[in-house]
Amino acid sequence: MSGDAWGIVWLVVLLLVNAFFVAAEFSLISARRSQIEPRAEAGSRAAKTALFAMEHATQMLAATQLGITIASLLILNVSEPAIHHLLEGPLHLTGWSADVTGTIAFIITLIVVSFLHVVLGEMVPKNISFSVPDRAVLLLATPLVGVATIFRPVIVVLNVIANGAVRLFGVEPKTEALSAFSFDEVATIVATSTREGVLTDSTGTLSNAFEFTTKTVRDSLVPMATLITLPEDATPEDVERSVAQHGFSRYVLVDDDGEPSGYLHLKDVIDLDDDAEFAEPVPPKRIRQLISIFHDADLEDALALMRRSGSHLGRVFDENGATKGVLFLEDIIEELVGEVQDGTRRRR
Repeated sequence: MSGDAWGIVWLVVLLLVNAFFVAAEFSLISARRSQIEPRAEAGSRAAKTALFAMEHATQMLAATQLGITIASLLILNVSEPAIHHLLEGPLHLTGWSADVTGTIAFIITLIVVSFLHVVLGEMVPKNISFSVPDRAVLLLATPLVGVATIFRPVIVVLNVIANGAVRLFGVEPKTEALSAFSFDEVATIVATSTREGVLTDSTGTLSNAFEFTTKTVRDSLVPMATLITLPEDATPEDVERSVAQHGFSRYVLVDDDGEPSGYLHLKDVIDLDDDAEFAEPVPPKRIRQLISIFHDADLEDALALMRRSGSHLGRVFDENGATKGVLFLEDIIEELVGEVQDGTRRRR
């Protein structure tokens, strides 16, 4: 095989090498861990290797940049003499001088090689990786990790130098590729999917979840004036009568000043069947304590507080400490999933 033919062969090989590193780089950045992790848990070796590469992103990206740089530098060096020589023969037929034909041949070679390099070596593999990042990373991660392992000493030195330069700009380098969606990105995905008919939110649960993060306690509290309460010395008979009349299972107890001091659930008194106990005030040990929640607190923070304390009701207060109302866990849940029917309340 002639030298010119070998030059063309090396051009093709180096374009493929460059395309591999470009595709590996963009697939590593674009792939989502949420799509790879289930495959790794199922035992896929390719997925496990892909996760390893994503967790060592700076090392892998240094390997791709090293490969792209070397391939790019070699492409013109090995292909230019061959293509140049192939073009000189036809150009000599024009009768131009050797200097003119040499210059024209070099310019044409530069244009052709640059075109092939940009299109086949860069744009095509990049677009493929962006289109199918998960499949691409599963295919390319294993050879990329192999290359990174072979050239590890060089890559480590390059990473140390690069990380030092990054820190000079006040930025802390990261070693793992991030693949989480932000809140706004998720909201946009859901809105677009719903509009295109790919996703159906007939119950409104998804939209409620996004709105939930913007709401505060004051949006869901029940004012004291509209609350059905019982006095502190309420008896099991009073609770039973209120359940029969209103159908609720929980009742706030208020003191003489109308301030909430605790609450009772139907099941707290349902086992008091002795006539004497039934007519006497509910024992203090059976009264549940109310937690206190600031009225401007985020609703999701209030939900977390209620879950930690195990309380279903909370007294809501303002900046002056005054009681503004009561927050029910049921009302918070309704913000997420829609109306929740009290199990003891009769439907009207």
